[in-house]
Amino acid sequence: MKRKKCNLYSGIGGQAVLEGVMMKNGERYAVAVRKPDGEIEVEIENYQGFLHGKKLKDIPFIRGVFNFIDSLRLGTKCLNFSASFYEEKEEKEEDADKPVCSAKGPGKGEKMLMLFSTVLAIALALGLFIALPYYLTSLFEEYILNDSLMVILEGAIRIAIFVVYILAITLMKDIRRLYMYHGAEHKCINCIEQGKPLTVSNVMRSSRMHRRCGTSFMFFVLFVSIILFFFIRVDHMGYRLLLRILLIPIIAGISYELIRLAGRTDNFVVKILSAPGMLLQRLTTKEPRQDMVEVAIKSVEAVFDWKEFLKENFDYQDEDLT
Repeated sequence: MKRKKCNLYSGIGGQAVLEGVMMKNGERYAVAVRKPDGEIEVEIENYQGFLHGKKLKDIPFIRGVFNFIDSLRLGTKCLNFSASFYEEKEEKEEDADKPVCSAKGPGKGEKMLMLFSTVLAIALALGLFIALPYYLTSLFEEYILNDSLMVILEGAIRIAIFVVYILAITLMKDIRRLYMYHGAEHKCINCIEQGKPLTVSNVMRSSRMHRRCGTSFMFFVLFVSIILFFFIRVDHMGYRLLLRILLIPIIAGISYELIRLAGRTDNFVVKILSAPGMLLQRLTTKEPRQDMVEVAIKSVEAVFDWKEFLKENFDYQDEDLT
């Protein structure tokens, strides 16, 4: 068996959920969750998104905005599904056998909850990462008269708030476990893309950092916002804040193209741009346990034929994969 390439793009991506992992390949996704009784539940479904069947999904910079919204919606749906198993555990003994909420066919109430959760998350993000840095920077207007320095200061404060936020939520036990499943998700993808059979031992030896991670995407958002706010300015304070909000879709579109490029090339410049995001992943991923890796592997195998991928791209034979 002779390998052709390393770090080959596989097309799969994912997200950690409560006691589990979601993996997505094209329009098909799977959520694998370790239930309270120790069994692994796997739910497989299709998610078509806003741009299904539309030409807009292939237009650079525009597609990123809708992909970001789709990620929020699907992520919320999968988190609700994983949480349903543990909500069931907390119910009364006589209700223990009641079926858990399925990821399939959400009802009107669940859809409204997903919409509310998404809107609330966006509102909190705007306040924490747009309004708050802008307000804190405005306190220095009397001391810093250079507009360019003010923009750089605002960007630095925004990055600092992001890092402090990550560190703060890490103190929560559930978040630490979520970060371990996040590490398991990355390790599975890295294992496959480096041309190794998807076994627990191979996954455990793989890196928990990946350039297509949402953490890296968030850093690109912060980085791109500094550049755009540096060159696009208005004098009125209220208009400046409004401008920052209105530029969010553009920032998301550019950041999506950067993270997309980072996942498909080993260009030296791209590696440099990806380095800060990879460093931040040391905070948002933790080394998983073997039982967590088992859950992540179940999620991958539900939507992705990794054996066929290795045979097509790394010259594996059937006997190498048994």
